[in-house]
Amino acid sequence: MEFIKDIWQFLKERKKFWLIPMIIILLLVGILVIFGGSSSVAPFVYTLF
Repeated sequence: MEFIKDIWQFLKERKKFWLIPMIIILLLVGILVIFGGSSSVAPFVYTLF
């Protein structure tokens, strides 16, 4: 939780709010890779690419 607070403070202090969409996309891609590699969702993930 402390890591998320640090990132939020950095974004707020430096006015780097344009980084938020990139962080969200990276998190979504990470979740997609995790689920796509080792679950029954894998065949559906592979059809996206």
